Amino acid sequence: MRIDIITALPEILESAFNHSILKRAQDKGLVEIQIHNLRDYSPDKHRRVDDYPFGGQAGMVLQCEPIDRVISYLKTQREYDEVIYTSPDGETFNQSIANQLSMYQNLIILCGHYKGIDYRIREHLITRELSVGDYVLTGGELAAAVMSDAIVRLIPGAIGDEQSALSDSFQDHLLAPPVYTRPSNYKGWQVPDILLSGHEAKIKDWELQQSLERTERLRPDLL
Repeated sequence: MRIDIITALPEILESAFNHSILKRAQDKGLVEIQIHNLRDYSPDKHRRVDDYPFGGQAGMVLQCEPIDRVISYLKTQREYDEVIYTSPDGETFNQSIANQLSMYQNLIILCGHYKGIDYRIREHLITRELSVGDYVLTGGELAAAVMSDAIVRLIPGAIGDEQSALSDSFQDHLLAPPVYTRPSNYKGWQVPDILLSGHEAKIKDWELQQSLERTERLRPDLL
């Protein structure tokens, strides 16, 4: 898989992709993540990529030309399954969408910034708009990192135990059950006896019941 991320502030993303599972997945050759500085595609000698909006609204807007230039260039190199724009008014990103995107080969993620991007880009070049929640961030870089993390960890081989990803919250529309580790008794706080029993079938049944209880209590909308 290859993920190309377009941003006016690439430094925000550098740390996110150089640690933990995302770094290991790149080192293994499972994913290639390329960050493109939008300013490198600006026709302006000062590398400006934004301007005031028509109509007198407040804020600044990312211009058409730099975005069109970088997307057009990338499309000369390969075909893309989706050109995604991180937008607070997009489709809410969830585990089901992460599963779907993890099976694609090539993705572009465009990070909005300031007041957003010239709407003509959304009309003509963007194939999917995704949001990480009903709130507004300063820019789409953090959203792009969140989406990339959720997608890449699902690629076979990205994490050591592939079954771990399959048992995450939301994979079966339920929250994950509680998890514990050593010591089994800490300050009198005991790990449930069933998890120490070694009885696999009973443990699985306990986990399902815990998932159902937690989902009903914390996220009844999922049921």
